Amino acid sequence: MMKGVQLVTVLVLALACSLASAYDPSPLQDFCVALNDSSSSYAVFVNGKFCKDPKLSTADDFFFSGLDTPRDTSTPLGSNVTLLNVDKILGLNTLGISLARIDFAPYGLNPPHIHPRATEILVVLEGTLYVGFVTSNPENRLFTKVLNAGDVFVFPIGLIHFQFNARHTNAVAFAGLSSQNPGLITIANAVFGSNPPINPDVLAKAFQLDRNVINYLQEKF
Repeated sequence: MMKGVQLVTVLVLALACSLASAYDPSPLQDFCVALNDSSSSYAVFVNGKFCKDPKLSTADDFFFSGLDTPRDTSTPLGSNVTLLNVDKILGLNTLGISLARIDFAPYGLNPPHIHPRATEILVVLEGTLYVGFVTSNPENRLFTKVLNAGDVFVFPIGLIHFQFNARHTNAVAFAGLSSQNPGLITIANAVFGSNPPINPDVLAKAFQLDRNVINYLQEKF
């Protein structure tokens, strides 16, 4: 009986440790402003970034201006993502959060992608978006919704998701992400545009497509 209790205890502790390490670590101080100059004698390496002495921090370390300005959407996909992560706002280091503005041209797309380190919560400010995410194997269930201005939708961490402007007018959305550096893997770019390229025979087998089709797709990306 005692061995059984000990085994359960070990399993619970292991699970707790795995959950704790799955997200950004909790800060042990008020803040830890990232420092790009690692040669400083005041630098301390924390969570992938060197931190400056808190006494040397200023309000500008926690500030960004200009997110109200529309972005250029004359891109192949008709969208433009402005991500404010720890690289843009140094004060975000260890705070476990970031922000993005997403501009869409008419029929613009933020293509299927994942954030390996963050859940995303999106609010539409202008226009209408068709959004969705797909659950993991084996169900691969698709959750979709048409969002109008003021609507909010959540994309769970690590799941493939997308946003599409299905109207002939512009659209704007803001997204909060639960990591100072959420990461981005765009599915098509990763699969067909990897460096070096994935062997076409592998992709032809995986997608059940002719090898010539795979070659064409790899040339596109």
